[in-house]
Amino acid sequence: MVKLSVNINKIATLRNARGLHARPDLLQAARDIERFGAEGITVHPRPDERHIRYDDVRNLKSVVTTELNVEGNPTPDFVALCREVRP
Repeated sequence: MVKLSVNINKIATLRNARGLHARPDLLQAARDIERFGAEGITVHPRPDERHIRYDDVRNLKSVVTTELNVEGNPTPDFVALCREVRP
């Protein structure tokens, strides 16, 4: 059976467009998505951090109870992030 993993990049894009401490709350969105039945959260941090930021990935690791799927360009910084977070 196929599992549903929801990409939350667009939620981060909205947050970033509204300012540093703006809503929507990315971590709460991830919690809600899991509570609604998703079996994973997907993020794709870019080197320019225009939506998901590297700190978001670190924070999501402590919140996500299902699969945390991190996709990205294998730059040295991205590889270091994945080694640190171990999604």
